[in-house]
Amino acid sequence: MGSSNHLKRLAMPRSWPLPRKTTIWVTRAAPGAHALETCMPINVIIRDILGFAHSTREVRHILHNGLALVDGRICKDTRRGVGLMDVLTIGENNYRCILDIKGRLRYLPISAKEAAWKVCRVDGKTTIKGGKTQINLHDGRNILCDDAAEYNTGDSVKISLPSQEVIEHIRFAEGTRCFFTGGSHVGEFAEIKDHIIKRSSMPNEVQFETFGTTMENVFAVGKVSLPSSEVSE
Repeated sequence: MGSSNHLKRLAMPRSWPLPRKTTIWVTRAAPGAHALETCMPINVIIRDILGFAHSTREVRHILHNGLALVDGRICKDTRRGVGLMDVLTIGENNYRCILDIKGRLRYLPISAKEAAWKVCRVDGKTTIKGGKTQINLHDGRNILCDDAAEYNTGDSVKISLPSQEVIEHIRFAEGTRCFFTGGSHVGEFAEIKDHIIKRSSMPNEVQFETFGTTMENVFAVGKVSLPSSEVSE
């Protein structure tokens, strides 16, 4: 059995756009905000995806000199996962992680202005000590809110980086533009036509113009601009 720090390439998630038969091992992303299927370790991104380094040693040099930031904060862990909607900064270059039309993780260039924010999906709400409510976001963040009824599961928030202040509240409602994170339409955009809530163990469904999907595949983005995900190479 291999090290917990590594993963066999043949067993790595299908969302990782890497060749499977070049070497035996690949770095495993450390447990954190994102599931293994929705993120890649920063070591692999810098070395194999973006090509800023030729070895892990060179990646460590970049990280230890404070040249790499994830969501506006300096990262020095080579196994730190960079996942869906995260902003990665290497020197003067900024990238946002999204999924392409084949469901693979892509780190696409964005401007410095776009790197100052990110969109997070509300996956739930929790009442904490003192009766306050915090909203639980898809990337592991928890943000306190004054009005618990203001936010619902499925909504999204646009937050500033790295301060995490809410800039915009994107409601999960009819007419809202959404990005698909799963299903046969992954990587595409469409506007909500109807939301079907199942009063059973079946997952809730969302209807669009010509198709429907389960709610877990839908990420509300509203009018927020995202880099083109029409990448299939």
